[in-house]
Amino acid sequence: MYIASAYNVLHDYWRYLIGVGVAIAGIFVFSIPHLIAVFMKTFDGSADMSKLDDTNYLMTLFEPNLNLVFILLPFAGGLLFLLLIAKVLHKQSFKQLTTSRDKIDWSRFWFALVFWGIISSSLIAVDYFSNPEHYQNNFNLQPFLILCVIAVILVPLQTSFEEYFFRGYLMQGIGVLAKNKWVPLFVTSVIFGLLHIANPEIEKLGYILLVYYISTGLLFGIMTLMDDGLELALGFHLANNLFTALLVTADWTAFQTHSIFKDVSEPTAAGFIDVFLPVFVIFPLVLFVFAKKYKWTNWKEKLFGRVEKPVEDYKILED
Repeated sequence: MYIASAYNVLHDYWRYLIGVGVAIAGIFVFSIPHLIAVFMKTFDGSADMSKLDDTNYLMTLFEPNLNLVFILLPFAGGLLFLLLIAKVLHKQSFKQLTTSRDKIDWSRFWFALVFWGIISSSLIAVDYFSNPEHYQNNFNLQPFLILCVIAVILVPLQTSFEEYFFRGYLMQGIGVLAKNKWVPLFVTSVIFGLLHIANPEIEKLGYILLVYYISTGLLFGIMTLMDDGLELALGFHLANNLFTALLVTADWTAFQTHSIFKDVSEPTAAGFIDVFLPVFVIFPLVLFVFAKKYKWTNWKEKLFGRVEKPVEDYKILED
């Protein structure tokens, strides 16, 4: 039903092609401050031009809080441009892009946020007490408070862009084109996972980590299709990134922040703990909890069924 709701709006395939281009343009426009800052560093000789293609090196050019702003700002631009193109080009409201319900169910968002916030924080705590030698106290009150402000403002924009773009805009567009649900589910998940290939974690832990990222995309996609809306995926994704940014950092992760702890362990190739435990144990348990709470049924139809155009065409307002 969530994908089929795209029939409520202007849904020609070329509109989605333009929309993707506009969203990417938004990312580029809001990347300009970072590009200017890097250029200035290069101009005054404090940056090595030969290393500018090294993500890890770029992470060290600026103070962590400023660096985090530079990293997250493009996602804010992508979200702004995406919502504008949905409104202007598709005549699609914010509610229509978010859910097929009569109104956005924010209780679902908050449940997923709190639920995964507690679980993810608990997993970090267990690892901390099990392997205290892997962690270093990184807490510094003033930069941490600044981090909190930046994270609370910008991390929701980052995670929201990814959800509205992949599980919202692209899933609806591809679903209407393919006229089924499994193609948009798998295509958006694979694209979402592969776009993480430039993350520093991949270099340290290996390409097997892409299995985790693609599976995370599948998790969010299944949540969206089974629940007929983005609310759960929005809350879960925000909790995952926000609590991680505040609690623990490492020199080889995408988010290098003034967090409470720093992981100083030497990373090794990803294995059971990094990939297979979350993908084959934790993610299924999460889906089980949500399925029980929200009484999900008819899994086969909701994940693999056809996207049928309504018998009576919806009237699309052109104003």
